[in-house]
Amino acid sequence: MHIAIIGNIGAGKTTLTQMLGEYYKWEVMYEAVEGNPYLADFYQDMDRWAFNLQIYFLNTRFAQVQTIRATTYATIIQDRTIYEDAFIFARNLHESGVMTERDYQTYLLLFESIIRTVSQPDLLIYLKADIPKLVSQIKKRGRDFEADISTDYLSSLNHYYDDFVRNYDHGKILEIDVNQMDFAANADDFKHIVTLLNKELFYI
Repeated sequence: MHIAIIGNIGAGKTTLTQMLGEYYKWEVMYEAVEGNPYLADFYQDMDRWAFNLQIYFLNTRFAQVQTIRATTYATIIQDRTIYEDAFIFARNLHESGVMTERDYQTYLLLFESIIRTVSQPDLLIYLKADIPKLVSQIKKRGRDFEADISTDYLSSLNHYYDDFVRNYDHGKILEIDVNQMDFAANADDFKHIVTLLNKELFYI
């Protein structure tokens, strides 16, 4: 199976991906954050680096999907999906005026060519978190390039995530409100997520 975790910056995707991978003995694919040559520049000057960053993410996510398609012997859990790149992050950058119409249309042409070869995940796990939770998590992990992320930017992304989840019709979505959770430190919170996930996995 292909299972993917989606959610805003700071929602806990990477941590939960790692924990579920260890718990279920699944193969894990992480988002290309460390070593990303554009991310720090993007947060300093979004207008200049938005297109470059989105193309980089699209390429790395496509490479992951190709690997997933070629893997028939294992369940893979993925930290963020190729759909978020287009329907949330690129869309937000365009509609907020950061990414130009020309760059956005070029991006969409490439995305639409790629998506024809992509199979949807068997299950999406959406970690829903409000701004105070996101800000707290971002501060806790202490990445320098994330220090100046604005709450307006996070709020806009939350809006697009909610819209994406509401209109997603390519498969199952398990929505988990993590605002009052600390599944990394609280065993009961993690157990609750496993219980919810088992119910979904049983019916896939």
